Formats: sequence, C-alpha cells, structure tokens
Amino acid sequence: MSQIIVSQLTFSYDTIYDMIFENVSFQIDTDWKLGFIGRNGRGKTTFLNLLLGKYQYRGSISSSVNFDYFPFEIEDEELTTMDVTKDIVAPFRVWEKEMEECLNNTGSSKHLEHYGQLQELFQSHDGYIIEELIEKEISKLHVDSSVLARPFSTLSFGERTKIMLAALFLKKNNFLLIDEPTNHLDMEGRAVLADYLQTKKGFILVSHDRVFLDKCIDHVLSINRTNIEIQKGNFSSWYHNKTLRDNYEIDKNKQLKKEIGSLSEAVRKTSGWSDKIEASKIGSHVGDRGYVGHQAAKMMKRAKSIENRRLEAIDEKRSLLKDIEVAEPLKMNVLPFHKKQFVNMEDISLYYGHKEIARDINLSVMEGDRVGVKGKNGSGKSTLFKLLLGKDIKHKGNVYIPPGLSISYVSQDTSYLEGSLKDFSKKYGLDESIFLTVLRQMDFKRSQFEKDIGDFSQGQKKKVLLAKSLAEPAHLFLWDEPLNFIDVYSRIQIEELILKFKPTIIFVEHDRVFSDSIATKELNLSLDD
Repeated sequence: MSQIIVSQLTFSYDTIYDMIFENVSFQIDTDWKLGFIGRNGRGKTTFLNLLLGKYQYRGSISSSVNFDYFPFEIEDEELTTMDVTKDIVAPFRVWEKEMEECLNNTGSSKHLEHYGQLQELFQSHDGYIIEELIEKEISKLHVDSSVLARPFSTLSFGERTKIMLAALFLKKNNFLLIDEPTNHLDMEGRAVLADYLQTKKGFILVSHDRVFLDKCIDHVLSINRTNIEIQKGNFSSWYHNKTLRDNYEIDKNKQLKKEIGSLSEAVRKTSGWSDKIEASKIGSHVGDRGYVGHQAAKMMKRAKSIENRRLEAIDEKRSLLKDIEVAEPLKMNVLPFHKKQFVNMEDISLYYGHKEIARDINLSVMEGDRVGVKGKNGSGKSTLFKLLLGKDIKHKGNVYIPPGLSISYVSQDTSYLEGSLKDFSKKYGLDESIFLTVLRQMDFKRSQFEKDIGDFSQGQKKKVLLAKSLAEPAHLFLWDEPLNFIDVYSRIQIEELILKFKPTIIFVEHDRVFSDSIATKELNLSLDD
C-alpha cells in the first residue's frame, strides 16, 4: 500500500476566471475503493486529468503508482477484441515482434541480450498466460469469451465498457481513474459491474448511482462548495453523516443569522445615537458649545467604539456561517388535458431495419401514470420513444395518442448541444427567465450563462435538456435516461419534484433508487413469448 499525496493544489482553466481548486490538500491510500462525489461542474473529471498530468497546476501531486483512465479511445477498432485487450494490458504484440526479430539475428550478442530483456518483460506481465487471464477476467463480468474473436467495433457499448475495465485491472502497478462507467449499462449490467469492482482495490470511481456506489466503495472523496473531504464508508453512510451535519449547521446558521440581525440593529441605533449627540451642539449657547462639544466628542468616541466592536462581532459570526449544499425545490409546467387516457398501445412489435427487437407491447397510459420502461440494452426502449414522438419507426400494432397532446422530450444524446443558452431558449420557444431560473436551481453559476453550451460538462449539458423540459408546458413527459451524468443532489431534487407535481411521465432510467421511487407502473420490453 502506498499513498497519493495532494498538497496545496491550485488550478483554474485559462478560459474561465473561476478557481476550480485552491490550496487543496489531502491523501489517498492506493488500496482504497474510493467513490468520488460532487455537483456537476465542480471539477471531478478535471481532478482526474490533473492526476494524469494533462494540465499545469500549482502545488504538488506525488504518487508511486501509474494512473489509467476510463473511458478511453481505442486506436484500431477493427482489431480482434483479444488483440485490443492485450494491447491495453501491455504492448505484447510489439514485444513478440521484437523477440522474433532477435531470434532471426541470433548471431549478434546485442540481439540476444535484447531478447533476454524482452522475455523478462513479457514474463513479468504474464504474457505467456495473458489470453487465459483475459478469458477468466471477462467471465467475471458475464461477457462470453466468443466476443474475443470478433472485431472490437462489433461490440455493444456495454460490452466495450466491461472489456476495457477488465483489461485495465489486469495491468501491473496501476491505479484506476474510472469516470462514470455505468452510462451504457442497464440495471443488470450495473449490478454485475458493482460485484466485480467489489473484488478489486486501487481505484477512484466517479458515479452518481447510489446503489452502485454502495456496493463497491469503502471510502468517499467529496467536492463540496468550500472544501474537499474524505470519509470512510459507502455512499449511504457518507450521505447520512452529511445530512446530520448539514441539519446541525442549518440550525446553527439560523441562530447566527438571528444574532447578526440583533447586532446589526444595535449598530444602527448606536450610529443614530452618535448622530444625535453631534446634532445637539447646534443651537447651544456660545458659552455652552465648548462643554457640549467636549461631551459630544467623548460620547461619539464611545458610541463609535461600541459600533466597531459590534461590527467586528458581526464579521466574526458571519465567518462561522457554513455554506451548506442545498438543492432548491424545482417546479414543472404540467398542463391539464381534456382526456384521461394519454397513450394506448396494442400488440406493438418494434423493428430495427428488418430485425424485430421487441414484441407484444401493450400499454395504456392514464393521467398521472409514471411508467418506468425496463429492458436490456438493445431491447427497443429508445425506439419506443421515437414511435411515441411520431417518428417514422417500423412497427406492427396500433398506437393511439389523442390530438392536441403536448409532449416534452429529454433524449439520451447531448452531443448536438452548442451555442449560447439565450439562443437555445429562443430556438425552443422557452421563457428565457424561467429557463435560466431552473438552471440556477440546479446549481448553475451565473458565470456559466455566458459560456458556450458545447464547453459544459456532460452533466451540465444534461441539465440543460432537463431544464428545457421543466420550463416548457406539456401534458406528457418522455424522459430517455435523464440522469446520465447528473449528480446525486440533482437526482434527489428531481425525485422530489416528480413526487410533488405527479406529472404523467414515461421514462427509461437505470438508477434503481430513482426508478423504484417514482414509478407507478412498469413496462418490460423483450422478445420473450
């Protein structure tokens, strides 16, 4: 076990004035399973990039381990998955080629010596049994070994996630920086990955899925408004402790604000008292003015001294006020509709090209229903949403949506977002003031409003789509994986919003806590008879 030591870390981007980190210091044991938690845009991915040495910073980061980051780009996706996996673990194919060249030049002592060095490297990285180790490792993630013979490009995003993580954990002397690995995994896939990570150690995991975090971490690193803290335990224990601490600080803040108010009122009265004393000199007889002036000066000095002491007391108490992480209540613009039934689907089959991907879909959505759509990746969930939106989707069966029904849609995809928030709100006919207010309530700083949406973090981009949906009036809400990249505070905020306003909503979401909390009925998509 060794340590990653962060000392007096200070960093900000050249393009923005906000300080991301300022004089931050803490230590991490490299055996920890560390969950990394914080609001969107607070610097989680930035910190991982600082560990990787991607940016210049002030202060120091020292460690005896090598850092590897997930996700990452695969250079040649047409290679077999086995070759891609081996290349991630170590440059086996390069070493094999060089060893072959050395054997072809056995007359040279230089080549023989180099062959010995390569063989030692190959063996120390388990090169002679690496394929067997890879098959064993991916089986722990419920990936069939047959995928290893296929080109990497043919794998689903979920399979790619599992393959890359398995490869990274087979590397030697590395510490993994795992940035939101669940975004392409359904509930079953998340459970499998959580069980897998539970058997590992030596990683920082950025995730906002509460059940997932609880299963696989033993420490929490949290970026708060005013500090960074480390705590032993899982997400639930951290959140419980944080809630207790926040409630204590909120009560303490109320008392401090009350005391500040009383002191401020006393300062106002003292200031008025000294002004009256000064005014009393005016109108006095000439013979009395010297005496009155002397007395007034003494009284003013005393009043000023009292005023200064109280102002110092106010400043001291203000310095004790804690900057509590509070998620403000949100609102939805839910329109009433003249019919009780919003959607009726009978014996629907969905197709991707000529391939049937789901069948026997029967669903009646009544006013106030909150329908959680379940199914494995590729089972047709997003295709179903496109059908409900009136897209040209190949299907069989009957779909009825009454005329005049207004639908608000949140898509999985955020890649197309760019330009200013002002132009975005104008494009979609939003009330700009309401739209920006919702973003503020979801922890956007006002300085963010001046930036291009394309420069936002993934979580901030998703919040733009959610804010659009909350700001626009609608009868029915279709949300396709709305919580991808969204921080824990906002997830809880959105749960409370839905439970309060009770919109009619059809949603896909793999966050089990969120789904179980808000769904009133479920629709399971499959090809099973």
